[in-house]
Amino acid sequence: MLLPRSLLALWLAISSSPVIAASAGTFADGGSTLVSAMMMFLGNTEKIYILDKAEGNSAIVNGHSAWASVWDIATQQATVMDVTSNTFCSSGMHLPNGSYVTFGGNSAVGRGGVAGSAGNWDSLYQDFDGSTAIRVLNPCTSSDDFTSTQCQWFEDANVLAMQRKRWYSSAEALADGSIVLIGGFVGGGYINRNTPNTTAVPEAAENTYEFYPDNGRGVTSLNFLYTTGGLNAYAHAFLLNSGNMLVQANVSTMIWDYTSNTETDLPNMPGNVVRVYPASGAVAMLPLTPSNNYNPTILFCGGNDMTDAQWGNYSFPAIDTWNYPASTDCQRLTPEPLDGSAAAYEADDDMLEGRSMGQFIILPDGKMLVVNGALNGTAGYALQTGESNVMPYGMSLAGGPVGTPALYDPNAPAGQRWTNAGFASSSIARMYHSSAMLLPDGSVLIAGSNPNVDVNTTTYFNTEYRAEIFYPEYFSATTRPVPSGIPSTISYGGDSFDITIPPSSYAGSSNAAALNTTVVLLRGGFTTHAMNMGQRYVQLNNTYTVQSDGTLVLHVAQAPNPNILQPGPALFFVAINGIPSNGTLVIVGSGNVGVQPTSPASVLPASITLDSATGSADSSSVGSDSPGSTTQSSASSHLGLIIGAAAGGAVLIALIIALSVCIARKRKAGHKAVDSTAYAMTAGGQVRSGYGPPAPFAGGMYGHARPGSTASSFQPLHRAEDSDTWNGSTANLSQGPYRDEAFDPRGIHEDEEVL
Repeated sequence: MLLPRSLLALWLAISSSPVIAASAGTFADGGSTLVSAMMMFLGNTEKIYILDKAEGNSAIVNGHSAWASVWDIATQQATVMDVTSNTFCSSGMHLPNGSYVTFGGNSAVGRGGVAGSAGNWDSLYQDFDGSTAIRVLNPCTSSDDFTSTQCQWFEDANVLAMQRKRWYSSAEALADGSIVLIGGFVGGGYINRNTPNTTAVPEAAENTYEFYPDNGRGVTSLNFLYTTGGLNAYAHAFLLNSGNMLVQANVSTMIWDYTSNTETDLPNMPGNVVRVYPASGAVAMLPLTPSNNYNPTILFCGGNDMTDAQWGNYSFPAIDTWNYPASTDCQRLTPEPLDGSAAAYEADDDMLEGRSMGQFIILPDGKMLVVNGALNGTAGYALQTGESNVMPYGMSLAGGPVGTPALYDPNAPAGQRWTNAGFASSSIARMYHSSAMLLPDGSVLIAGSNPNVDVNTTTYFNTEYRAEIFYPEYFSATTRPVPSGIPSTISYGGDSFDITIPPSSYAGSSNAAALNTTVVLLRGGFTTHAMNMGQRYVQLNNTYTVQSDGTLVLHVAQAPNPNILQPGPALFFVAINGIPSNGTLVIVGSGNVGVQPTSPASVLPASITLDSATGSADSSSVGSDSPGSTTQSSASSHLGLIIGAAAGGAVLIALIIALSVCIARKRKAGHKAVDSTAYAMTAGGQVRSGYGPPAPFAGGMYGHARPGSTASSFQPLHRAEDSDTWNGSTANLSQGPYRDEAFDPRGIHEDEEVL
């Protein structure tokens, strides 16, 4: 889509404006998402796309309840979108050209999660079976026609479909821009097994992997999914520098050569802490920088260490999970040590509190924010457990919402890596089906929460439509870097490029500012279930020249290689002394699926300093790090993050005050449960006046599905329909009304003049 020159000129004018600081460490109202934000991704610098499951939302699209919307970053207003099939617990990933694709979901359902009225379709919710669905979206901007098919979700099972049903599957992008899809369920339950667990192949398991685009690679069994049976939904998967992949599920870990389907076992998770759904720990790759040779280290925090028997089965957990405290444990793992030693887990600083369903958001200053989650219990929902048929928190299997974010600094000394000093607490419970995403200005959008089988606005943890924006500590600065010269595309190796930072972007010594400048590519990924599939932070190597007027010219290397950062969209940031610019959307790689062109690493000129040069910003406007924190420095390597520039005004925030009733409970297994805060909600999502829960749910699992159906009800499901014929697609991206050509993320075609 061609961006009109008038809008382009306006964008350029805004990008050179200073940023007005919001209140660091606080939350602001983000408006309504219209559907509960189970899944989110950043489409471009204007839009966040949101997906829910098919359910009875009051927002209507094309005559039925909506379960998709697009949220405008500038106005904080959402608009409903139409999706054909049930997206419940899908996976998703970016494509090399900046489009996004989601995979799978659940069968067609009606009110209350019952099986669709016509088998693979429901007449009330008008959702089709989404278990093999592939849905593609081209992100559009406000200048585009959102009613056109080019701006809508594309879904046509006759053109695109997976070859297997996949619900709770994992997705990871590969170096050529294609995507591997790992595992998933074919039917639903709490965890994927029966009791007693005597079935070699769980009835509702899809223990295979496939690719998108398929390109003839077919479907193959994965042994790891058999050995981790029951607890391998949304397995954690990370492409490594070698081109192999780290995969972690249950308490097992392996390095996987997906080209030969060869597995190399690594040590089990210490303490038998489960990090995958429904334990749902916070898991992310640490920032990749020249100082660590871009060698991945994965951080695993929180989750739950319940015993194997306590996890229960398809129907529900064997214990009252809301009485069982979430883990505080954190472990680091470097799967491919550069010194040739054996990979081993390394105990890291414990979290400040236990969290299930906590989620890491990597910030442009290289620190990692964890948001959302609960002190006790797990993800998932049910109407009973193996111990009780009275549920104190509605259908939620967790209690004790954690409203205060926490910040992890990977470069701080051991024992000093976590802090929440100065952070406000949210009064909105963010439990199962919450999500979070980094915005281009460096703030964090937080939305969702819905531990309910269908919309419920009168239970303890209600279906949540309110969004919030959290402002990290660097929002204490009223002056932020305003770089210019950011390219629209980044290659793998090749000629370096220059970025210019005006002296008005910083205060004090120019030499010191240049030394502490980083250039970063940051991809927020596709978020669902407390994980961000595809999230990566890659610092680009840079040197610099300090000019006499205080202008900094950064000489920036291209991206290292497509194993380190797979091709696709990313935000480009420049940070000076830990204060980031606004992010600019760029495309890394060719923009197409296929072997990516690579060149030798960029050769950078030596840095040039000038002692007399200084910045012109007021020193009081550039903020400061909180006490005890450390900011990643390029002192030893003269490196930098990629710049994002387009400074928009940020809104000043009002502090959200939280507090409700604390209910202390004991766990029967000898552990003490952390106090749970009860959020009693009424219709519209408002906190009740007075205390006391609504009437508790009583007895029985949610079992309205027809025998042999694949509905979302929590009951053992049999593979009666697994012989159904599905149109497994081997299509490439050239079919259907969605973009496949490389494009400029700013909307400028190659033959269009940039003003």
